[in-house]
Amino acid sequence: MNREDFPMLKQDIIYFDNGATTLKPYCVIEKTTDYYENYSANAHRGDYDISYKVDMEYENTRDLVKKFINAKEKEEVIFTSGATDSLNKIIFGFFGEYLESGDEVILTISEHASNVIPWFKLVSDLGIVVKYIPLDDNLYVTLDNLKKVVTDKTKVISLAHITNVVGDVRPIKEICKYAHELDIFVVVDGAQSVPHMKIDVQDLDCDFLAFSAHKMLGPTGVGVLYGKKELLDELKPTVYGGGMNESFDSPTEVYLKELPARLEAGTPNIAGVIAFGEAIKYLNNIGMDNVLHHEQHLRKYLIDKLIKIPHIDIINLESDSGIVAFNVDGIFSQDVAYYLNKYNICVRAGSHCAKNLKKGVGVTNTCRVSLYIYNTEEEIDNLVELLKDKDKILKEML
Repeated sequence: MNREDFPMLKQDIIYFDNGATTLKPYCVIEKTTDYYENYSANAHRGDYDISYKVDMEYENTRDLVKKFINAKEKEEVIFTSGATDSLNKIIFGFFGEYLESGDEVILTISEHASNVIPWFKLVSDLGIVVKYIPLDDNLYVTLDNLKKVVTDKTKVISLAHITNVVGDVRPIKEICKYAHELDIFVVVDGAQSVPHMKIDVQDLDCDFLAFSAHKMLGPTGVGVLYGKKELLDELKPTVYGGGMNESFDSPTEVYLKELPARLEAGTPNIAGVIAFGEAIKYLNNIGMDNVLHHEQHLRKYLIDKLIKIPHIDIINLESDSGIVAFNVDGIFSQDVAYYLNKYNICVRAGSHCAKNLKKGVGVTNTCRVSLYIYNTEEEIDNLVELLKDKDKILKEML
């Protein structure tokens, strides 16, 4: 699917690490260069032509994001440095002010570190309680299992929409409906869902959503914090400085701007935000339904082949996303990744920033194939052929 648009693929690599970051098409790269070469001024600072162009391009990306996730207002789109930054701003800026000792936050053991460690910090700072939804036999989240851990002290449910190892798609809409009936907030880590499927935040009715540009063909160092406007109005900035204040005449007379500027202090990653707009346009041209269909087709194609290899253990046999986690019996995952690298195949190996998941799957490390729009059946054939011969793997590791 449009492989000629990705210069990295000219290096004769097979790139299966899209859950970590995606390759960038020419249009994103050229948009970045265009900013630096032709109108490299600051954003929301100048009263001259090239500064005005920066403002227009920057805010155009905000409009594109608003439409991409169907936010109600553009002020609900806050630019950050990535999903990690977005989650930290949500957790410390809103829930750090809202939660009290004894309040409960519900997670799962398969969450990414960015959706775990900030909550752990509030455990030590505020005395909140972190609880986990029991996962079913497929390591999935179900609404029934969620209900088992909710109490009258539950204040927040914070979940990845799609996890980065198991690749399960959580029933976020149903969870939000149930949670809101009990006045419980829902935070969604969309790092692995927004790049791969159509997202409608109004339909999901989530309170907050975080995602990164670099996992959806955009530049690194750019993320989005979405929140319902009435909640963002209550979110305390975690960074103070230029661009977010109206005036600061004295310590008791500091006046902040309205959204979104209030939560975007300092000079942002201007080139990154502008180029992110091109990534969204690119995905819009393909269609997110087509993106999802392509990944699901390739995943089934890969699973159908891997399942026939007796020494391959597939961790997430059933999944609706483009993520496949596996191990080769008796061989350390990093050694498998090193072996595949000799043939220019890039896969991820390790705990994938989901270190708590070992409690659920019984293994600490896995190899992960994460698929995207430019991957092909031929690439999968090459991968499978290399994994078929366990003796070859062992021999080449020595």
